[in-house]
Amino acid sequence: MNEVLYPLKFNPILKDKVWGGQKLEKLFNKKSGQLPNIGESWEISGFNEEISIVSNGFLSGNSLEELVEIYMGDLVGDLVFEKFGNEFPLLIKLIEAQDDLSIQVHPNDEVANERHNSYGKTEMWYVIQADEGAELISGFRKDTDRSEYIAALDSGKIKDLLNVVKVREGDLFYIPAGRVHAIGSGILLAEIQQTSDITYRIYDWDRPGSDGKFRELHTDLAIDVIDFKATESCKTVYKKDKNQTINLVDCPYFKTNILEFNQLIEKDYILIDSFVIYICITGQFDIKYNQDKLETVHAGETVLIPSVLKSLILIPEIDTKILEIYIPE
Repeated sequence: MNEVLYPLKFNPILKDKVWGGQKLEKLFNKKSGQLPNIGESWEISGFNEEISIVSNGFLSGNSLEELVEIYMGDLVGDLVFEKFGNEFPLLIKLIEAQDDLSIQVHPNDEVANERHNSYGKTEMWYVIQADEGAELISGFRKDTDRSEYIAALDSGKIKDLLNVVKVREGDLFYIPAGRVHAIGSGILLAEIQQTSDITYRIYDWDRPGSDGKFRELHTDLAIDVIDFKATESCKTVYKKDKNQTINLVDCPYFKTNILEFNQLIEKDYILIDSFVIYICITGQFDIKYNQDKLETVHAGETVLIPSVLKSLILIPEIDTKILEIYIPE
């Protein structure tokens, strides 16, 4: 069984959003079909009915759910399979905001399990591209309490309490459950998150949805999960060295590294009991595995490395930047 697994690509699951645009199609060739505004491309998903389908190799046409059930620890890692079973623990997205997203918050595992029989949602954002002057929101500017928050919400001035941050390519934001946040217009980013889609919408800019109706707000649900403390360092600072694997985020739910390289890189995952995901941000590279087999990855593509593949060689065809994600022990 071991020798048949290989780096797996999946058909993106595209989502039309009122705030979406055309960058995902123009920059990364995500074919929109009849969708007017692609807001999200779910690159790897095992969430509910939105299950990713393999697009390459002899397993093409099989779902991620089927592969986890068949290959178990060989695909996801023994410890990961022991903890999550057939449920894939991460949801990988590319998100483009042509307009501002709603201000929102996500519950933690405990609250999500109690209310929705689901995991919570801790996530991170890596900014792939940002228009001049683009902004996003992450946490509060100062310590706040419920009464001040409700007063600002009722008066339409909730943004005045929040950290509004100018962003550019390469910026990184870690968004733990409970932190109020929003992606602003003109931003294209990669999102790594727990497998959950529970969102409590706080404020939606008094904007109707695609059906002309205002979307539901979740004021009562949100207030019980919000962290009202000030977020002093909402942007994560990291080194930017070429041809070295640099850690970006190390949390209980995922570990994410970045690798910008223009020379051959050898990867040894013998000490990692997990699948590995590569998101190609820029450039193009080949993955050499099982001694002589190659899989080419282009900018905008995401690939799942089965846990059983412990030794890889990454060969850049041009200057290339990738995110590397796996589940920590």
